[in-house]
Amino acid sequence: MRNAFIEQFKKEAFNNDKIILLSADIGAIVFDDFRKECPGRFINVGVSEANMIGTAAGLALNGFIPFCYTIIPFAIMRNFEQIRVDVCIQKTNVKIIGVGGGVSYSLLGPTHHSVEDIAIMRSLPNMTVIAPSDPAETKSAVSELIKFNGPAYLRLGLAGEPLIHNNKNFKYKINRAEIISKGDDLTIISAGYILNSVIQAAKKLSKSGISSEIINVSTIKPLDKKTILKSVEKTGKAVVVEEHSIIGGIGSAVSEILAEHNFERNIKFKRIGILDKYNFNYGTREYLLKINKLDASSIAKSIIKYMGF
Repeated sequence: MRNAFIEQFKKEAFNNDKIILLSADIGAIVFDDFRKECPGRFINVGVSEANMIGTAAGLALNGFIPFCYTIIPFAIMRNFEQIRVDVCIQKTNVKIIGVGGGVSYSLLGPTHHSVEDIAIMRSLPNMTVIAPSDPAETKSAVSELIKFNGPAYLRLGLAGEPLIHNNKNFKYKINRAEIISKGDDLTIISAGYILNSVIQAAKKLSKSGISSEIINVSTIKPLDKKTILKSVEKTGKAVVVEEHSIIGGIGSAVSEILAEHNFERNIKFKRIGILDKYNFNYGTREYLLKINKLDASSIAKSIIKYMGF
């Protein structure tokens, strides 16, 4: 996803002189050609992330479209006050690009895991939160962000994400959920890199005769309530799977919607994500997902056990 973002960003920026990239001493090399082609539109603020957000807000107030690019712990956790005050309260047109969603930086430990960022960003008024699932959706989301006026957070993985959207005509739209596959027995809601594991889990469930409707909520805030409610009303069962803490993430957002809706029947609901603890294990991303029971087999088993299929 990171490479897809860089590729699409440069394509858009080469044709729009209002687009500016700010980096907090990360990403300078991969944007070398952009610096050469667009002198003055790449700003490396150094290890000064709070200043990066403040500078971006000032640029936005002067008609530019600033993109702030760094890894998520630096982009979000270190900058919360500046994002809240300079970006969200003033509704400045700042795009925050966070790299390394979930446990992407698996070898760097809990300081670099990003499992609280969705909860933090969706709590801020005026903030739009987007988590594309693959490189194709990432590219389309970048194009949409250029047209979208307002604060936005784009949550990216790192590298090597499998392609889910093979349709060349695929277009991402802000505030519109995507039905990946239709089903009648269960609604599974997810976004980001983990969506691929959800698709594999649904295939395992189908072998047991369970028909899953998979919804990609790549726009996490605002959620597409209509699509979610329509599916859950049909199936009567909903599961959220996310590479994020079960507290405050997509599961929390969906549960809020379900709790406030008057269903004609009882709805069974479960959150599957990273439990309320820090992970001190080290290894590949796949290894960390597996020990947190977020691999396809574990997801399928959890669903069968909880839903009573």
